[in-house]
Amino acid sequence: YQRRVRGIKTALMLSHGTLLARPRFAFHRLSSTLKRIEELGYTLPAVGAPKGSYVPVTRVGNLLFTAGHLPTPAGADLITGKVGEDLSVEEGNKAAEYVALSLLATIQQEIGDLDKIKRIVKLVGFVNCTDGFAQQPQVINGASDLIGEVLGERGVHARSAVGTNALPLNIPVEIEAIVEVEE
Repeated sequence: YQRRVRGIKTALMLSHGTLLARPRFAFHRLSSTLKRIEELGYTLPAVGAPKGSYVPVTRVGNLLFTAGHLPTPAGADLITGKVGEDLSVEEGNKAAEYVALSLLATIQQEIGDLDKIKRIVKLVGFVNCTDGFAQQPQVINGASDLIGEVLGERGVHARSAVGTNALPLNIPVEIEAIVEVEE
């Protein structure tokens, strides 16, 4: 493949090294971020429609501001329940992983290629939990750890982890993100 591309480019180059024309066909390239997601055994879910009167992401310059995302595994039902009552910390952590994958799917839909992510600036995570529950950071670590695993240094971010007595649709975790992308 690389030899063929080099040959095409060479055939199109002028003697002084500028590209004369682009080939009339394009090679499909799987982004390195998508390859990494695949290698880790994860699957991005389909991007769902908003559950209210809002858009899933707003772009301002090179920053994306996502709406809160829900824990919906690819091809499965929405995860529901209250952490500390219906779900353990570990199950809440897994739900946060699914939210991170949902965020990545929405970002991909918005920018076309996850390799265009410069960095995750901040995550804000909400945990639907019982009174007295104090392990919100451990729950939201599911999202932070997955994003770091997938994006490496680009995934290092600031974060808030907040406990609440209820979330929409009785979901255990809702997370929003601020993401810097290439212009």
